[in-house]
Amino acid sequence: MFLGLCLSGVVVGGVQADTLFVAANGYTLNGRHQLQKFDAMLVDDHGKVKMTGAKSVLLKRYPNVAQVDLGGKTVLPGLIDAHGHVFNLGTAESQLSLRSTNNLAEALAAIAAYAEKATQQQWILGGEWNQAIWKLGRFPTAQELDNVVADRPVWLRRVDGHAGWANTRALKLAGILDSTADPVGGKIERDSQGKATGILVDAAMDLMEKVIPPQNDVELRLALDAALKQLRSVGLTSVHDAGVDAESDRLFREYAIQGKLTTRVYGMIGGVDQFFDRVSRDGPLLNLKDDLYSLRAVKLYSDGALGSRGAALLEPYSDAPHTKGLLFSKDADMQAMVRKAATKGYQVNVHAIGDAGNRQVIEALGQLPKAYSAKSLRHRIEHAQVLALSDIPRVAKFHIIPSMQPTHATSDMNMAEDRVGKERIQGAYAWRTFLNQGSTIPCGSDFPIESPNPFWGIYSAVTRQDHQQMPIKGWYPEQAMRVQEAFKCFTLDAAYAAHQEKTLGSLEKGKWADFIVIDQDIFKIPTKDIFKTQVLETWQAGKLVYKK
Repeated sequence: MFLGLCLSGVVVGGVQADTLFVAANGYTLNGRHQLQKFDAMLVDDHGKVKMTGAKSVLLKRYPNVAQVDLGGKTVLPGLIDAHGHVFNLGTAESQLSLRSTNNLAEALAAIAAYAEKATQQQWILGGEWNQAIWKLGRFPTAQELDNVVADRPVWLRRVDGHAGWANTRALKLAGILDSTADPVGGKIERDSQGKATGILVDAAMDLMEKVIPPQNDVELRLALDAALKQLRSVGLTSVHDAGVDAESDRLFREYAIQGKLTTRVYGMIGGVDQFFDRVSRDGPLLNLKDDLYSLRAVKLYSDGALGSRGAALLEPYSDAPHTKGLLFSKDADMQAMVRKAATKGYQVNVHAIGDAGNRQVIEALGQLPKAYSAKSLRHRIEHAQVLALSDIPRVAKFHIIPSMQPTHATSDMNMAEDRVGKERIQGAYAWRTFLNQGSTIPCGSDFPIESPNPFWGIYSAVTRQDHQQMPIKGWYPEQAMRVQEAFKCFTLDAAYAAHQEKTLGSLEKGKWADFIVIDQDIFKIPTKDIFKTQVLETWQAGKLVYKK
């Protein structure tokens, strides 16, 4: 629940006063990235950390300050998700989810049941389906959707967001015929007779989504409220939104100014189109209202996703030798987009999944002049999922930040090696390889594609197992992180990747007192139990914004 904005219980004359938080089993990273313990923390009247340490020492120095007793519970800096989609998370709560379905029959039954209840909806929207989990051996078809819903358009996005499944009604509304040409960077799946099957991959999805009625202001606000509620409940005090458009920027600014942004947002402008041209006239927005909102990055795409075989590979897919996936742009066009954003002073964060997509991004970022280079502006590869082994050192050479999502590995392990084979998998989800060469890895979840719960991410990073502890020794366990490393990736490394390491990511003097209280000590419990961690309280700038 959202508890308002000044519920530390320490308010003097309407102004927040200094507060001493005591009886904490506290952990933070210090300036040398070492894990440091404390049992008391002093927060000033502006919501910033003054000091952490022993209760006896702080009480002696500040004997008259008001206290909040944390009951001996474990306290951590607020966790940061370095890659998510805020409005999509909120919208997903009201749409159809097929994430829990185990086969096509279950999915079709769920679609039929949802459509029967959602009689007022003109479109049936949602998705999160995964044909790999269904062990279908193919994509589902429009005809199969027609068998359960034929009178209304249905559009269901795949779990990775890089393919969609439409019924015949939706295909007709979008004007998609058997003869419709594949757009650049996209694919209309067809059967052996050349007929469109109902599956649209990557850029082809735009053909459908441009005819879906856009969300109105009320729906957008409901989505943002729902997302913020979920984010603060899982202990995320900051997120990096990977694709901000004009409407979401408008609401992020409004919520920040009004003090309603209970999770800080670091925004990436979605592309370098008209919105970028307009908003970049004044340069990057470094922070708004006490660092609640920043807009200083741009999000681009090089390719699609592995599950839908849209990720661009240097050589054909091991399980589909007829395709190498799709690059969304020619090399020259990617270089032009990167340069356009960087020369305006923006960090450039490019989605890249396949080894060809990653190589294209490395080349584009590596060609930037020094003043606009990754060393200066901290450019990132978002996902950095499958790289040729020879390209991994080049990421470090050019100071590129690999922004990675640990739960992607444990979600993809059922099909990733099928897609790329035993040789190429050595450069996939290669966290230890990156860490060993000194790369900073900001971690995220790519919510709502994965759960926003950061403890699921820490668990995946450390165990490389699903929640049933499978595989027994972990999936390619040599690439696993240690608990402290994963914790750093969701705190200081994520803050660094947003140019915010001086204000966020740890509970050090002068930084915002964003912290969480949890029900178990993740540094002492068996690693198999990390994902079970529950957030009891979430504090933003010394103010309680969530209590379980």
